[in-house]
Amino acid sequence: MKPMIPSETAATAVAEPASGREDVSLHDEILTRLRDHIVEGNIPDGGRVPERQLCEMLGISRTPLREALKVLASEGLVELLPNRGARVRQLSAQDLGELFDIMGGLEGLAGRLACENITDTEIAEIERLHYEMYGFYLHRDMHGYFRVNQLIHQKIVEASRNAALQSTYANLAGRLRRVRYSANFARKRERWGEAMREHETILDALRRRAGSELSDILFVHLRNKRTAAVEHLKVVEPAASEPA
Repeated sequence: MKPMIPSETAATAVAEPASGREDVSLHDEILTRLRDHIVEGNIPDGGRVPERQLCEMLGISRTPLREALKVLASEGLVELLPNRGARVRQLSAQDLGELFDIMGGLEGLAGRLACENITDTEIAEIERLHYEMYGFYLHRDMHGYFRVNQLIHQKIVEASRNAALQSTYANLAGRLRRVRYSANFARKRERWGEAMREHETILDALRRRAGSELSDILFVHLRNKRTAAVEHLKVVEPAASEPA
């Protein structure tokens, strides 16, 4: 019997998944870099997204950039303008207060549900992230601290096993991500230390699966973040309105 020789069509079919994975990986990389660039305040609140400059910085054409902007718009980080590109979403003090209160309620519920559903393996992963975050705190590495901090909160929400809660949380988290990052830089040293101590109590309650206690801790934790974010907004708004 003659050995079967793969047809050209079959060979192509085998190659396509690898190409598809590369495309997905490139898209994720572009999305991550663009998100970080905006979150870290490189474009002012309400400012237009400079597509040409970003294409040069990322080494891409406008098509993948605009695809990434659509994702960031769905996250609430930017607003798409009809036939005029995009701009960074700007939030008022009232917007922040209302959104943080909702986030606090969602995280409180997530904490309660997580204590009912979380596995030992998931707790161990959150504990590992906690100590990684603590290392960034000791080295005053805000970028690393913020990234891992967001992962910890996300892991707790995921442990709720509630898809509707996770979807709502992701939408609001995207809208608040930029101001939360900026407010971290404005924190006094003692407030950053206070946030770390709050995370110690979060981890302790999670280990004990103390749902009601964790719910209260998370709500207060988000309320403190709201205070820091609103205070930061009051500082940057007058500065932004001053003539150059």
